[in-house]
Amino acid sequence: MLHCPRTVARTIVYSGIFLATGLNAALAADPTGDWKVADGVANIRVAQCSGSMWGVVAWEKVPGGKDKNNPDTSKQSRPTLGMPILIDMKKKPGVDAWEGQVYNAKDGQLYSSTIKPVGNDQLEIQGCVLGFLCGGETWTRVGPPIPSSPANSMAKGAPKGAPGAAPKSNAPTTAAPAPAPAAPKTTGAASPAPANPAPKAAPGQKQATAAQPADIGDICLLPDIARFTH
Repeated sequence: MLHCPRTVARTIVYSGIFLATGLNAALAADPTGDWKVADGVANIRVAQCSGSMWGVVAWEKVPGGKDKNNPDTSKQSRPTLGMPILIDMKKKPGVDAWEGQVYNAKDGQLYSSTIKPVGNDQLEIQGCVLGFLCGGETWTRVGPPIPSSPANSMAKGAPKGAPGAAPKSNAPTTAAPAPAPAAPKTTGAASPAPANPAPKAAPGQKQATAAQPADIGDICLLPDIARFTH
């Protein structure tokens, strides 16, 4: 009888270790979230859109970039902010890796690519041209993983409302309706800490206009991704 409490205690400790290990492994295998590229000039937001991983430029160190090296002249004036970088990446069977294509804005070319989470805070990017001339780099996590959602229907900042709510009536009411609950986050939406937060204005001074555009929100709703996934 004296040994039972010790046995139970050991079982609880071992179960806790296995549970923690399982949670860490699950987190380590999640490539979604915001990642800073190796040279620090941009953050890439990775999210699952219709079963594939996509990644787009979510923040730029120098705002206002254009896709000027794209061989398609019609795209050379498109902003690099919101531009797809990781394209339609599929899960590889049996391993925590995804393969597809990566777009290199420096030369305007697409390359075969593989992404692989390393621990909780790093993402390895490997790209090759026709199976050779391979190279890669490691990105660092700057935003938490993005919860998946079957809806993929609302971007961050879009009007919020209660799902299934009745349409608004034109008839007068005697009491104000209760506020609708906030809509859940969708697959591509995340709220990482801003990379370069704007300083607060001193008393009596106007707040300076931020050089960086608003958060891009749900990347699955961006036109360059939505036309492939919807």
